[in-house]
Amino acid sequence: MNTALAHRRRVVTVVITTLIIALVALILTVQQSLSTATAASSSPDSVLVATDAAAADGVIGDSRVTVFDDVPAVTGLDGALREALQRAARAAASDGVELRINSGWRSPAYQQQLLDEAVAKYGSAEEAARWVATADTSEHVTGAAADIGPWRAADWLKHRGADFGLCQVYLNEPWHFELRADAVTDGCPPMYADPTERRR
Repeated sequence: MNTALAHRRRVVTVVITTLIIALVALILTVQQSLSTATAASSSPDSVLVATDAAAADGVIGDSRVTVFDDVPAVTGLDGALREALQRAARAAASDGVELRINSGWRSPAYQQQLLDEAVAKYGSAEEAARWVATADTSEHVTGAAADIGPWRAADWLKHRGADFGLCQVYLNEPWHFELRADAVTDGCPPMYADPTERRR
């Protein structure tokens, strides 16, 4: 009788554990879908079709662009940021993770296009500002920010980025990283909830 009861408990434990794992996987999938749907800028797994003219503005048309590629979105990044991303990419590769750039440097025109699209999508400039900065305030336009993908790479950088001076800046944009040289010794500073909290 005790053996039968112990067996039932093990079966129930296995079933509950399996359900919890499935639920966590579902939650992660839903979170990824929601983040992709709400982000007006490049999310870590997005693919844009870029013409030559668009590429010159910083549009990335291939989700396989890396921090080593010779495209304006990468070459337009601040040199120190690009070097830190390259060091991080080498370390990530040794862990079996490929860091890609989904969006890096952007021209003011491309940034304005993204903002206009966000205003149309969210219905107001105030709500759009939670996702896309103006061309005058965007870190992408100055080459000081990079959106990293895929999700596994963004997560790797979230946990290891400080070793290279790279920090996630916004809670609502887990793919957006900027250089914070002091992070190597002091760790990353607290994140903003979204771009509207940042004084520019």
